[in-house]
Amino acid sequence: MTRNVFVIGLGLIGGSIALSCQKAPETKVFGYDVQEKTRELAAALNIVHEVVEDVEQAASMADVIIFGTPVNATLYWMDELKNWKLKPNVIITDTGSTKSLIMKKAVELREKGITFIGGHPMAGSHKSGVSAAKQYLFENAYYILTPFDDEDGNQIIKLEQLLKFTLAKIVKVDAREHDHMTAVVSHFPHIVAASLVHQLNFEKEKYPMTSLLAAGGFRDITRIASSNPSIWRDITLQNRNELIHQLDAWQNEMNRVKSILLSNDDQSIEQYFEVAKNVRDQLPITTGVFYTTYDLYIDIPDYPGIISQVTGYLAEERISITNIRVIEAREDIFGILVISFQTNDDREKAMNCLEKRTKFEMYIS
Repeated sequence: MTRNVFVIGLGLIGGSIALSCQKAPETKVFGYDVQEKTRELAAALNIVHEVVEDVEQAASMADVIIFGTPVNATLYWMDELKNWKLKPNVIITDTGSTKSLIMKKAVELREKGITFIGGHPMAGSHKSGVSAAKQYLFENAYYILTPFDDEDGNQIIKLEQLLKFTLAKIVKVDAREHDHMTAVVSHFPHIVAASLVHQLNFEKEKYPMTSLLAAGGFRDITRIASSNPSIWRDITLQNRNELIHQLDAWQNEMNRVKSILLSNDDQSIEQYFEVAKNVRDQLPITTGVFYTTYDLYIDIPDYPGIISQVTGYLAEERISITNIRVIEAREDIFGILVISFQTNDDREKAMNCLEKRTKFEMYIS
C-alpha cells in the first residue's frame, strides 16, 4: 500500500525532506508552496513526485503532512487544517526552530482527534530556497521530535520510520526543553554576535581602521550575525522568554568577568580562560542547528594565479567549496587563504588533495 506524504513549504528544509522521503519504499511525495515560482522549480528539479495546486485536496489523501514553513506560517496552516477532511490516522508534523508555540496550537488539533508531532531538523545551509534542497542535508544531524507525553507510540514510530530516510539522528525531547536548549546554543549566540557587530560599528566611527582589523577571531565569532534578519526577528520573538532568561544570566556572567578584571588577579584571569578552553574543547563535533562552515587555512605564496591553481586542483577532484576569501589582518589566523567547505569530509579531501600537489602549510581552526 502506497504511503502518501504531503510537504507544504518547499524551501531548503521542506524540499530536502521531500527528497529524503522519496527514498522511502512505496511512498509518493506531494508538494505545495505558496510561491508559484517555487512550485515550478520544485517540479522541474523533481523535488517531489507531484506538485499540487489544491492544498486541501492533497491533504485529504495524505498519510503524513509535513510543514516545511516558518513557525508563523505553520501556525496559520494548523488553523486551516482544523476544517479539512483528513484521513483518520494522519500524522502532522512541522520543521520549526521553536516548539512551544507550535505544540500549544497542536492542542487544538488533538481535541479534534488529529495527531501532531512537533519536529525540528537541526541542519541548514549557506544557501536557501528550493534550488538548494538536497536529500542528504540532514545526514548525521539531530532531528528533534517533540510529541505530547501521552502520544500514541505507534504514530511516533510511523513518523520515525519515514524520517529515518533523512539519515538524521532522531531524538525526542519536551518542547520547552527544546526551546531552552536552542536558546542556549543557537538563539542567544545570534544576539551576542549581533551585539558585537553593533559594538564594532559604534567603535569604527571614532577608529575607522577597526573594521579593517576585524578578522580572525572576530569574524569567526560573529559569522552568524550575517543570517537572515527576518528569520531571526521571528525566532527571537517566538522564544523571547527563554532569551530574556539568557540575557539575565549573560549580564551576571559579564559582571563576574568585570569583578575578575577589577581584582587584577592574573591567576583568576588565566583560570577563567582555562575553564572556557576545556569546556569548548570537549564539545562534540557535529552538525549544529544552523549552517556551519568547515574552514581550511592555507599559507600560500603571493604570485599571480596561485588562487586559481589551488581551486583548480580541488575542481579536478570534484571537491565542492562554499566560500573563498583572502585574509589581510590575521591575528590568530595562520594562512592568508581561507576556503570553506560544507562538510568535514570535503575539508579532509581538500587537505589530502593539496598535500599531494603542493607544499603549502595548511591549518584548520
